[in-house]
Amino acid sequence: MSRNNTLIALGMTAALVLLAGCEKPRPITVQRGFRGTGMELLYNKPRLDALYEQNQLPEVQSPASPDGPRAGEVYQNVQVLKDLSAGEFARVMLAITQWVAPADQSCNYCHQGEMSSDTLYTKVVARRMLQMTRDINTNWKAHVGATGVTCYTCHHGQQVPAQAWFIDPGPPPVKGFVADRGGKNIPAAIVGSSSLPWDPLTPFLLEANDIREQGTVPLAGSNRHSIKQTEWTYGLMMYMSNSLGVNCTYCHNTRAFGDWNSSPPTRVTAWYGIRMSRALNNTYMLPLTATFPADQRGPTGDVGKVGCGTCHRGVYKPLFGHSMLPDYPELAGPRAAPAVETPAVPTGMPAADAPASGMTPTSDPAASPAMAGKPL
Repeated sequence: MSRNNTLIALGMTAALVLLAGCEKPRPITVQRGFRGTGMELLYNKPRLDALYEQNQLPEVQSPASPDGPRAGEVYQNVQVLKDLSAGEFARVMLAITQWVAPADQSCNYCHQGEMSSDTLYTKVVARRMLQMTRDINTNWKAHVGATGVTCYTCHHGQQVPAQAWFIDPGPPPVKGFVADRGGKNIPAAIVGSSSLPWDPLTPFLLEANDIREQGTVPLAGSNRHSIKQTEWTYGLMMYMSNSLGVNCTYCHNTRAFGDWNSSPPTRVTAWYGIRMSRALNNTYMLPLTATFPADQRGPTGDVGKVGCGTCHRGVYKPLFGHSMLPDYPELAGPRAAPAVETPAVPTGMPAADAPASGMTPTSDPAASPAMAGKPL
């Protein structure tokens, strides 16, 4: 073997050794589809072990009797949990201090002076978050199933969920460089440190822009499935992948990413999750913007919002699928009031129309109001 060939062989061997050390130990492979389709999930065991330690369930408060007077009858200014017994209400309050409030503040984190007072913004926010939690557990079962959520799902003992998100204004312009086109070309952590659009959440988890699918006809007329849209969609997919700690095959068949009929059921669950996040942000979070003090808002003055990572925190199922609702049924939804005889509804009466969402889908994420002023 010539000297040059020897050097090449040594170089290739060194490269293979270095590449083999990129991720140790060898990833765990889980097959998701038929053999030969490439539908496999890759997991790093040490990373999974670390996530498991971070997702231990908190200590459960002792159960309280559902009997006795209602919280709304015993305490003043109870607006959400007034259907609980006084004992159940006190139990939930103790749990919330464990899940959300700093240890050195406890009840004082939301209450100051008279317990019924709404002086502190944290109490006003907590009230809306309780309403949101019950809303999710009642009306978004298509995404959360019977597992449901509690305050702990997002907060994990922190006042602010670690992965709440804010609108990213992007980096400041660099003198002498060509202006950015389409909010991209600057590596951003939220899209896997790639140069995809650095704010893939505002157009889809706050606004109702189209998430691009594979087009079925050539680019013409109303077909807006362009390469530019592909970049925005791919940025969202990167965020979702990192949020759940999974690769594409968790929701897609790699033979045809756009084919719903051959996709795993998780794709439908994710479809509802996107719409749930969007609804929660517009119904609960945005209206609270003025309630939060300036130092609790983002760089553009917006409030922290809900996304996939807020609940999942790098895990394919929040808390690895453990449900806290059996221990805290008070958060599953409003308790039914005692049955009262009411007049029969005339047959054929149409149901009330659902309230308008106030969101108008657009074909181009970059054309959305939140993207206004960003270079295209």
